[in-house]
Amino acid sequence: MIVRASLAAAATLALSAGAVRAAEFVTITQEAVVDAPPATVWKKVGGWCDIGAWLKTTCVVTSGGDEVGSVRRIADRIDELLVAKTAWSYTYSQPKSPIDYHGTVEVRPEGADRSKLIYTLVYDAGPLPTPEAKAADRERRAKMFAGVLQTMKTLAEAK
Repeated sequence: MIVRASLAAAATLALSAGAVRAAEFVTITQEAVVDAPPATVWKKVGGWCDIGAWLKTTCVVTSGGDEVGSVRRIADRIDELLVAKTAWSYTYSQPKSPIDYHGTVEVRPEGADRSKLIYTLVYDAGPLPTPEAKAADRERRAKMFAGVLQTMKTLAEAK
């Protein structure tokens, strides 16, 4: 009897929870060829808090160093968690973000003395209220990170 009542209560709760919103993941990838070898590029733009220079704002490591599990704070308001790292890349997340925001910064070899900088953003546009808001948000992010990538390229190619 108790088992039946528990199952009935669980079924009622599941039905009353409403429909689950489907995720609408968006991927934005920006690329730039850099006239410098990967190790040189990464040394100039691959630091965990180098993003402060790209965005022309502040960046402070608030936990850890530059290893997986470290946290950085950008513009004194955005916390990001380092979730993966290789010799020439890292991936971060914004743990408190309602749009499940993640980014990856990567350098790949493009011949002996050239590299490709790749910046990839992935986020869930589902929480945004309208199709117009989703399109405007995507356009804003794409434009902003195109500028970021150009700044990174300029820094990486500087003598």
